Amino acid sequence: MTEEATPGAIPASPLVLGWPRPAVALATLIVTVGVVALAYVLAVPFDTAAFGGLTVPTVLVSGFADGFNPCAFALLVLFATYTLTLLNAVTANGTPTLEARQRLLGAGSLYVGAVLVTYFVIGLGLFTFLSWLGRDHLVARGASILALVMALWMLKDVFLPGVGPSMMAPSGTHGRMQKAMQRGRRAGMLIAGVLVGICTVPCSGAIYLQIVTILHASGGGLTGVALLALYNIAFIVPLLILLFAVSNRRVLGKLGRWNRANSPWIKAGLALAVIAMSFGLMVSM
Repeated sequence: MTEEATPGAIPASPLVLGWPRPAVALATLIVTVGVVALAYVLAVPFDTAAFGGLTVPTVLVSGFADGFNPCAFALLVLFATYTLTLLNAVTANGTPTLEARQRLLGAGSLYVGAVLVTYFVIGLGLFTFLSWLGRDHLVARGASILALVMALWMLKDVFLPGVGPSMMAPSGTHGRMQKAMQRGRRAGMLIAGVLVGICTVPCSGAIYLQIVTILHASGGGLTGVALLALYNIAFIVPLLILLFAVSNRRVLGKLGRWNRANSPWIKAGLALAVIAMSFGLMVSM
């Protein structure tokens, strides 16, 4: 069946050394930004005490943990499920062939890359906004208190899920993401990634805001931007792991069930980490 005969079918990407071009481009972006950011941080040592006790490992672990936030993880599972549905429409026996897996990897790389860029731009915007407000301790304390409130709200969602509104992706995100993928093919994958990058902020915004607040309170500068870049690279690592695992529907189903079963405890763990960082920053100022 030809690509044109299949509405919504995902076009094959040109291969580079056997890998889809978007996957190669994403890997190049991650390696380049990661190496430059890490090299700068190592070449220009910073006082970790002045940065709220942040170290490169702390930033990487925080970003990696944030990547497991229920919104981003659940939406990628949905993305992979829907993508496999489209791919199965163009395979002979309904199972993901090598070509189908390559298409999934190519499309998924566009999606994850868009999430990475969008999430980084949001963080950079927060960082710039706080810098515009000034380095007054009141600004840092206010942002830290806001992150603390968001963290307590996350705990409320875990232990009192039926009380009041919940911190989750806006309703309709799933539908908008599917429509973008249907209409735009490759462009749709990018749009879907941008939507997810924006819509996961209510879920993961607490820890992200707290990290950005610490970077701002510490003076930030190029060191802050480099640490922010490393945080965002770590943030998409769980999504990349999931992307490589989801070419098998059985694995995808297990991951979806695992996410539903463990998302409350992941959310609680992230909330407690934010609470600890909030109090640590407010005590140190």
